[in-house]
Amino acid sequence: MLRSIPLVLLLFAWPTAAADWPTFGGDPQRTGWAKDEKTLSKENISSLELKWKTQLDNIPKEMNSLTAPVVIEDVITTRGFKDLIFIAGSSDNIYAIDTDTGKVLWQKSFPSELKPKSAGHWLCPNALNATPVIDKKSRTVYLITSDGKLRGLNIVNGEDRMPPTQFVPPFSKNWSLNLVDGVIYTATSQGCAGAKSGVWAMDLGDPAHPVAHFSSSVTGGGGIWGRAGVAIGDNGRIFAETGDGPWEPDKGKYSDTVLGLSPKDLKLVDFYTPANREYITKKDLDMGCMSPVVFPFKNWQLVAASGKEGVIFLLDAASLGGADHRVPLFRVQYANDDVDFAGRGIWGSVATSEDAEGNRWLYAPVEGPPSESAPKFKYTNGEAPRGSIMAFQLGVENDKPVLIPMWISRDLSMAEPPVVANGVVFALSNGENARQVKNDGSLLTSEDRIKTKTGNAVLYALDAATGKELFSSGNTIDGWTHFSGLAVVNGRVYVSTYDSRLYSFGPKER
Repeated sequence: MLRSIPLVLLLFAWPTAAADWPTFGGDPQRTGWAKDEKTLSKENISSLELKWKTQLDNIPKEMNSLTAPVVIEDVITTRGFKDLIFIAGSSDNIYAIDTDTGKVLWQKSFPSELKPKSAGHWLCPNALNATPVIDKKSRTVYLITSDGKLRGLNIVNGEDRMPPTQFVPPFSKNWSLNLVDGVIYTATSQGCAGAKSGVWAMDLGDPAHPVAHFSSSVTGGGGIWGRAGVAIGDNGRIFAETGDGPWEPDKGKYSDTVLGLSPKDLKLVDFYTPANREYITKKDLDMGCMSPVVFPFKNWQLVAASGKEGVIFLLDAASLGGADHRVPLFRVQYANDDVDFAGRGIWGSVATSEDAEGNRWLYAPVEGPPSESAPKFKYTNGEAPRGSIMAFQLGVENDKPVLIPMWISRDLSMAEPPVVANGVVFALSNGENARQVKNDGSLLTSEDRIKTKTGNAVLYALDAATGKELFSSGNTIDGWTHFSGLAVVNGRVYVSTYDSRLYSFGPKER
């Protein structure tokens, strides 16, 4: 038994560093960079194979099913050290899964005693939606259930670490949790159950667990629905992108804007609003579908932002839009010549990393073909009418950062946010139907969209320098997925699908 092991051996057995994936995008900045990954490489990635798939008992709700996975290594259990995956389900479930075998070590269900005031829809599914976050120091995994309560569970056995505490309104649509300095963050959107759109923070270090809220609009709109939620910069600021709605900053209305908020108390510190904001809102090309990413480059800390318009912005994290809040450091449109609000543009979140030579890269998941007016890329990998990953190196021109187009990937159907690891970009073509409106102008139902999915999800591995395809899972993944994400840890790639399955891929053993 574990207690019979001498303490000194446990101390020496505890690893000095671990390659965890504790939150959406791998870190609070939402970089999508598995910088400690050493097992997977361009040399062995072509041998990637399915290691296991696990069917979970979660019941999908509307378009919602499993969240993106989060992973923690070297957890001491009664069965020795285990690497554990945590994944939450739409029906208020959470699962702890052994990375070696795919077996569920424990699971918890939190059925709500509350009843939603209205029936679910894909916009407001009345379901668990936010990807959990792991605090390794306290050995706790946090999640928000559909009743709006934050729950903290022991990672070893699922026991409560804290009483369930109201964080956001019940049946609101909240997004991936983030955690820094003992404060946990989420964002809300779509006005589900009457909840105001905005950013929420709970101070876990205060026994009273006080909640702060910044509303992105005092009326309606301004939804923050980038699936990574908010990003947190090295300067401590909380960054989020808002969606369509009214824009009157002097009256507390910040639609189609990048917000910079103070940590913990969520006071507005800074913001950037594009000069064509009125056009973006009118055409439903909102920026709220994206989560920003924060990263260092040269003497800047940059915020990269985007949205349905297909434009990528580079902003100075210390001064998002200059003196008038309207001028970015860099702005170019790369997609959506059709001016289409569904299945076009850039959705989810972008990824960023540095290569072995110290070059900084940015990787964007693009829906639809590239813009005719976009700068030409150094490498192309065939036509990409349905979508692609676009890759850029960062450079400097006229004392400002710029994106240098490097490559466009092969054709992808609805690319999810990519992940970068050791010279390889992992991309997931999700196979969903992204259309939202019928020919008569009425909204499609969840059932309509599910019945007309475009195919199964496919995992790709791409050369991070050229975009060349190195691996495809083909038909290995049975189902499709919606608003999901990847995790890459210790030689494994994890994918979740709508049919409540979790897949693990790794290289063949030699």
